Amino acid sequence: MGMVQEFRDFINRGNMLDLAVGVIIGGAFGKIVDSLVKDVITPLIPTGKDKDGNPVLFDAFTLGPVKMGAFINALFAFLVIAIVVFLIVKAANKMRPPAPAAPAGPTDVELLAEIRDLLKK
Repeated sequence: MGMVQEFRDFINRGNMLDLAVGVIIGGAFGKIVDSLVKDVITPLIPTGKDKDGNPVLFDAFTLGPVKMGAFINALFAFLVIAIVVFLIVKAANKMRPPAPAAPAGPTDVELLAEIRDLLKK
């Protein structure tokens, strides 16, 4: 099989297309979450401002040449975003109808009785 045919088969797989759609939707959702955190949640938290006017908590904290404040700010932003995403997913799961229960199969006793009856024959 030629390389072009293999590549075509690879691209035409259903899961590849699902992944592409997921990445695109994820990027758009990321912008929504980013805006929610920057424009709604972060202004509620008392912080300082950096030279560009962006809110920061620990910008001036350094250990020699290492800017620990920038790292702590990035870590804090990640935690806020993670909490917001968790709350959004939790709310979405509550709104989703429960999955239908799987049909109940025979009980152990019924299976054993069926095996016994088959062995009698």
